[in-house]
Amino acid sequence: MDKEFEVAREFEADATPQQVWEAVTTGTAGWLWPLEYEPGVGGAGPFGGTVTTWDPPRRLTTRTEDVPGIDTQSVNQLDYEIAPRDAGRRAWVRYVHSGIFTDDWDNQYDGADRHTDFYLHTLRQYVAHFPGRTATYVAVDGPADSAHSGATAVLERGLGLPRDAAVGDEVRVTPSGLAPVTAVLDYRNAHFVGLRADDALYRFFCRQAWGGPVQAVVHHMAPDVDATAVERAWHDWLHGLFH
Repeated sequence: MDKEFEVAREFEADATPQQVWEAVTTGTAGWLWPLEYEPGVGGAGPFGGTVTTWDPPRRLTTRTEDVPGIDTQSVNQLDYEIAPRDAGRRAWVRYVHSGIFTDDWDNQYDGADRHTDFYLHTLRQYVAHFPGRTATYVAVDGPADSAHSGATAVLERGLGLPRDAAVGDEVRVTPSGLAPVTAVLDYRNAHFVGLRADDALYRFFCRQAWGGPVQAVVHHMAPDVDATAVERAWHDWLHGLFH
C-alpha cells in the first residue's frame, strides 16, 4: 500500500555554507557515494531525478518519480537547506528525505531513518576534517550469509575493535590481510561503525535488520589510490570473515 514518508534532520557543521554546498553537490564521494547534479533548475539529478531547486549555497532539492531499480518506492525527494552561523564560519543545515514507499513501509522507513543519522554524521566528519578534498569511493558487500543477527559482533571482532572502545577514542584496528589502521572511532552502534583516519573515512554497515549483508565503505582522501586493489582487499577480508 502506497504511503508517504519523511525523514528530517537539523544540525550544525564545522564548515562554511559554501563547503557544505560543495560537499552535497560535487563532493559526495567523500561522505555518501558519487552522485552527479546538473546545475540549475530542471537539470538532471541522481537516480533519474530532476533538480527542482538550485540556489547555491542555500538550497538544493531534487525529485525522482518512479525510482529506477527500487520497486518499494515510487517517489523520492531530497532537500538541503543551508544557512550561515557564527558569522559564516559554520553552517546550519536542514535535510529532508521524503517520498512514497509502496511496500514494507515500517521496515523501509526504519532503514531510511537510521541510515540518515549515519550518513549525515559522515557528512559532518568530511566537511570538518577533509573539506574540499577529492575522495576515492570504494564499497564492498559481504556475502549473503552476513545478513544475520550476530553480524555486528563478528565484524567488530574481525576488525579487532576493543569491546570497550567509545566514540572519540583512538583505536588501532587490525583486519587480517590488511594494513593496520589507526583511527578515531567516530560512530558506533548496533548497526554502524565509523572510523576516521588521517587520510580516509571507514564506514561499516551491518544491515541485517533490513535483510541486507554487511557492507564496508572506504572514502579515501589520499592521492593516487588504487581503488581496484582496495576493493579486492576488503572483498577478500569480508568474505573470509563471513564464510
